[in-house]
Amino acid sequence: MEAMRTTSLARPLSWKDSISSFLHSDYDTTMQLQRGKSGPGLCAVAPSGFGFVGLKGNSRSNQLCPISRPIKRFPQCCIRSALTSHYYLGPRRPTSARAIAGKSAPSKLSDDSGENRIQARAKRLQDAVGPNKTLLDAQARVCTGPTQTRPLDEAQAYKVLNTVLQSGRGELPDSEKVSKAQLGAFFGAMTLRANCFPPPTRWSDGERKAMSELWPALSKCLPEEVLFLADPEGSIMGEPSDVGPNFSGKSPPDVQLVSALRRVMGGGHLEQEELANLLRGVLPLQGPKGEVSDALLAAFMICSRMNGETEGELNAYCMAFDDELDSLPVAKVKSLTHYGEPYDGNTRFFRSSLFVAAVRASYGETCLLHGVDWMPPKGGVTEEQMLKYMGANTSLTLKEAVKLLEDKGVGFAYISQREARPSLHSLVDLREHIKKRPPIATTEKVQRYIKATGREAMIASFYHEGYEDPLLMLIRRRGVKAGLVVKGEEGALSLTTKDRSPDAVVKGRPLNYVAGFRPQKASSAANNDSGVLKETFTLELNARDYGIAPTSTPRVDRSVEKNVELGMAALRGEKGPAYDRIVLNAAVADHLLGCEGAESPLDAIERAKEAIDSGRALNAILHYIDRSKWPAGTPSPSTT
Repeated sequence: MEAMRTTSLARPLSWKDSISSFLHSDYDTTMQLQRGKSGPGLCAVAPSGFGFVGLKGNSRSNQLCPISRPIKRFPQCCIRSALTSHYYLGPRRPTSARAIAGKSAPSKLSDDSGENRIQARAKRLQDAVGPNKTLLDAQARVCTGPTQTRPLDEAQAYKVLNTVLQSGRGELPDSEKVSKAQLGAFFGAMTLRANCFPPPTRWSDGERKAMSELWPALSKCLPEEVLFLADPEGSIMGEPSDVGPNFSGKSPPDVQLVSALRRVMGGGHLEQEELANLLRGVLPLQGPKGEVSDALLAAFMICSRMNGETEGELNAYCMAFDDELDSLPVAKVKSLTHYGEPYDGNTRFFRSSLFVAAVRASYGETCLLHGVDWMPPKGGVTEEQMLKYMGANTSLTLKEAVKLLEDKGVGFAYISQREARPSLHSLVDLREHIKKRPPIATTEKVQRYIKATGREAMIASFYHEGYEDPLLMLIRRRGVKAGLVVKGEEGALSLTTKDRSPDAVVKGRPLNYVAGFRPQKASSAANNDSGVLKETFTLELNARDYGIAPTSTPRVDRSVEKNVELGMAALRGEKGPAYDRIVLNAAVADHLLGCEGAESPLDAIERAKEAIDSGRALNAILHYIDRSKWPAGTPSPSTT
């Protein structure tokens, strides 16, 4: 062991052997070797200098070589392991096919198994073109709410409509064509604005002039369903038309959408059960051979968001597919916290929830993360990308996730929407083309994929003011005992330790705003619908109240590698901004959710620090990487 620390390279070890060696090592001996003269703050990652830093990988043999001194970069071996054992998507989606990875069998994987590599699939859109950037820029302006919409000026309107005209005439290459989904989102939004938006966000004079001049030519080259969306009653474009009033759809799902759109594009809403039935009727999308019109569905999604969702509509989007894969499995754990991060990831700042989950899991607060590999409009760093990067299996079934939650050496799990809600995941490509977030972007954060025998809690993030109360309502309807909504950095869950600038302009709720509910023993607590006493609260959290000094925000700038590097360094005990954020977010969740042993904020902070400094949190994430690769019911080498 000591020899491996003093030589630059030792005998090659495979990724699996290295992890297994760590898991079977004598922990106390390892800690003594790793700490050396550095003091108790530095925690071990593996015996004899093996760790997530200080490793070199051979891309051909898929082997690792321990290196004596730590390095700042995350080891290349982990990248290559992810490429060979599973699959890897970097911070940006592949630009050629923009394919989404399909499902891989969650089974035993060998280092050189070509069969288990993920095969890319075709986009689930009717036309494999675009999206056109000019239209995307216009959609960002006009496919939003009645107070946020920015009408196009005359030059912009002519540019957009001429682009649509060129695309319709076949004068643009496929990569620059306007897709049917874009046409649906744009013209649906324009119709909604014309019908019921207030004067400042209705059509500008420039939009009216450009549409009046170019509509005769556009009407000759646009698909019939787009003509319906642009003028459903035959009254918007200035010249009578019977296309919109007489259009009813070409397939049963389209008939449902057309009926709903006539109300939604006029500012109306659907009843909860009506919307749930519509969603089940049109999803999942099947792609080019599917019966559902991309244009109609895109228009419905974007116009529903622009209208502002009612409580019933949010309930429908949230719960329409709860039973898609049969009844939910149950994990035999004393507590379970569901984490709802924005599915489109972080593009600027450190995303901490994966590492927070490992910390809390190490002292018995079981955590379930969920998300996707890539999601528009931000296309930022997600938990799935980080776990792929580290070589973990991100195609777990719900039953396999239950196994990891119940595993005392792990205690947390990640579920991909691809596996748990195939119908909702089929919308990823469409969501890229509609540009703005649809209602599902709110409700997917409060999915309940697994139940627990013990106490359950749920945490969800928000950014736009007005969504905190609806999110709390949805969390309550999930039947959990405690819930939090958090406005962290980038609208994610990561609370910050930085001080607010006195010159900062606050948009909506301030950063670190938290609202929630938890069980309350006091007789003064409010009584909720179920008769259980609940304490409700709102606060603007300050890290100083938790004994943490202000620090600047760690930036990752779309880098999966940098996000993992920061998180793993913190779990090794390296003090700094990332360490502080992980500790703060773990302690705040424990304290505000009313977890046992976290009645005092400072006690919660100390417990989180001890979980990191002792190495237990790091153990949890290393065990997860190893054990996630073995199917339910099959013990991994580290547990046999």
